[in-house]
Amino acid sequence: MLALSNLSKRFGSLQALDNLSLSLDAGEIVGFVGANGAGKSTTMRIVMGVLAADSGTVTWKGSPVDAATRRAIGYMPEERGLYPRMRVAEQLVYLARLHGLSASAAKTAADTWTERLDLQERRGDEVQSLSLGNQQRVQLAAALVSDPELLILDEPFSGLDPVAVDVMSQVLLERASAGVPTLFSSHQLDVVERLCDRVVIIRSGRLVADGTIPELQATETPRWRVVIEPPADAAPLEAGALSVLIAPEAQVDGEGRLVITAAGPDEQELLRTAQRLGTVRELGPVRHRLADIFREVLTAPTSTDTATDTAANTTETTNDTKEAHR
Repeated sequence: MLALSNLSKRFGSLQALDNLSLSLDAGEIVGFVGANGAGKSTTMRIVMGVLAADSGTVTWKGSPVDAATRRAIGYMPEERGLYPRMRVAEQLVYLARLHGLSASAAKTAADTWTERLDLQERRGDEVQSLSLGNQQRVQLAAALVSDPELLILDEPFSGLDPVAVDVMSQVLLERASAGVPTLFSSHQLDVVERLCDRVVIIRSGRLVADGTIPELQATETPRWRVVIEPPADAAPLEAGALSVLIAPEAQVDGEGRLVITAAGPDEQELLRTAQRLGTVRELGPVRHRLADIFREVLTAPTSTDTATDTAANTTETTNDTKEAHR
């Protein structure tokens, strides 16, 4: 539904995006991951028309994204763009009206989302009087209040406590079940791993990984892991006990259980070996955590990355939301 094709963007001599392509399908939640300055915010700003790409295209349902299309997008910029002296409910109604809702529909939507995000007691408060976590909830409500067809969220979980993270996660899952695709960036990789259907990793404006969590976690050569509880009178593991396995590795965990990993087309040989050594408590494929994958495909941000991020943020900061709603 949303397709970014060969996007490039340069700030002076700094290449922020370099032929970046990615897509979102209906109901898909895609995590957009990269080091600081990798080009995530620049990409989202181009989608929203806050920045113009030097080259490449952005399409929604096969047609170029224009101002009318963007009215159907819920956008949450990293640099928050709320009006600090405006009251919460008043602000949400105002933003909903900018997206084309009638006065009554805007009021109903504002009431719905403030209640859904546990802000009903804050409707009459100025945004600047709220905690950072509650401001974050208001910002998400602002992205949702117009019942958007697409969500573009830049660091939506930043600064939230675990309860608020769970609330926001549930909202995104509900929107996805209704067919609304979501692209969101986050440095909280545990949330990304738990929530996303697919993850896109970029470095220095280039795509370096794109796949489902299982696809990214899978090792190049299948490898299996078993956890064994040995009998109380078990003798130390003999040198030849694992000789039938391919590239075996064994260790004892903190609970005194034997943990063995081995390569192979399936887990059956490892299972047979494990059953001779004790009671099998766990058995399954070896999977990389997303944090490990992230470290493997990315290095520390280069000076070019950092300078690019600074230049981009200097160009567009807190005006992102206001521009996106126009």
